[in-house]
Amino acid sequence: MGFDTVITNGTIVTAVDTYAADIALTNGKIAAIGKDLPTQNANAVIDARGRLIMPGGIDVHTHLDMPFGGTTSADDFETGTRAAAFGGTTTLIDFAIQYKGQTLRKAFDTWMNKAAGKAVCDYAFHCIMTDVSGGQLSEMNDLVGEGVTSFKLFMAYPGVFMLDDGSIFKALQTTSKNGALVCMHAENGSAIDVIVQQALAEGKKAPKYHALTRPTTAEAEATARAIALAEMAGAPIYIVHLSCNDALEKVREARDRGLPVYAETCPQYLYLSIDNFDVPGFEGAKYVFTPPLREKWHQEKLWNGLQRDHLQVVSTDHCPFCFKEQKELGKDDFTKIPNGGPGVEHRMSLIYSGGVAAGRFSANRFVELVATAPAKLFGLYPRKGTIAVGSDADIVIFDPQRKHTISAKTHHMRVDYSMFEGIEITGMPHVVLSRGRVLMQADRFVGRAGQGEFLRRATYTQVNG
Repeated sequence: MGFDTVITNGTIVTAVDTYAADIALTNGKIAAIGKDLPTQNANAVIDARGRLIMPGGIDVHTHLDMPFGGTTSADDFETGTRAAAFGGTTTLIDFAIQYKGQTLRKAFDTWMNKAAGKAVCDYAFHCIMTDVSGGQLSEMNDLVGEGVTSFKLFMAYPGVFMLDDGSIFKALQTTSKNGALVCMHAENGSAIDVIVQQALAEGKKAPKYHALTRPTTAEAEATARAIALAEMAGAPIYIVHLSCNDALEKVREARDRGLPVYAETCPQYLYLSIDNFDVPGFEGAKYVFTPPLREKWHQEKLWNGLQRDHLQVVSTDHCPFCFKEQKELGKDDFTKIPNGGPGVEHRMSLIYSGGVAAGRFSANRFVELVATAPAKLFGLYPRKGTIAVGSDADIVIFDPQRKHTISAKTHHMRVDYSMFEGIEITGMPHVVLSRGRVLMQADRFVGRAGQGEFLRRATYTQVNG
């Protein structure tokens, strides 16, 4: 019997092992791993000599085709997943938003329709809850039954997304029973709102004031409060896009006490700082996202957190808005600049470059941060996030030596600038496969829209219980 594809001569890297072996793929799954696998009847043979074979990346925080502030994020599910594939990411978890008064089912159906027929790689959804006044708490159990096993709540954006502590606590009590995981945007929105209004009254309207009105203390306080509410409810909690050492310390303390507390950071907080706002005119709007950029010294603290497992995941919070026409909506008022930045294409290379190539952590730890831990926390393991017989054949053949300078001129995201313009990275995907099908090879896209599948996920408890 022949295999569909055999990958030869590579070095396999998982979260726990590094070894030389061939991999055979059949019917979208990994069928065999071993030395000198037979290639004569294979439909395709890929030579991975000199390259690393890793599980496909999992980005658990993206916002494709998302309405915000009178516009919509620039990447839809086709362009966003295509850009992800160029960067070695083969699974996205996006967010279905329940607006006030809506059912969770309406949110889920709306986002399923956005993705249908467009996604290039596999995808899943967290459900954003902005309202628990109706039957949404019992609806959470229904969605968990359909494989939507995580929910995002906000402590920021009063009047739009923010929930009060009582509502958050009820949601956490619900997930403590149904085994799902709450993802928390942790900032003290009420206090921030006061600071923002005071800044506007003083005529402080430039992009930099977006960062200056959202202090690190507001993130740290909300992180601690989120952890306390989860502890009272007996539920795990996942802090999204952690940006500063103040908040990191709260997560570290909780984990030291043995609590099931997890957190992600994003490449922008590892590479960029508040100094990026010191650019001419309105250019600083390119760096308006929430939480904001921090003082440069926080970067090394976050890298250290990744190294020591105080932070478990790197995601992107990919939410692109073009500088022209979209970001410019806020040219006279920073509060009207659409929040978000483009990053889905470069996550793997930025973290490999700054982590492994720079000597901060091993290639195994890299795989854990970008693939394995996300798969485990969000109910996709071992189908995704590892290289093992029976797992999906989501594979990245990665060139650890290749250098590349990031630029909007060469990226594939549908946005007219790069947050990381001019940064040189070491390490790039060479071939990317999703369920055994090649999506990208030698900088050429060979996948097609609509071949990505919706992933029904297990609960956090089923994988980690």
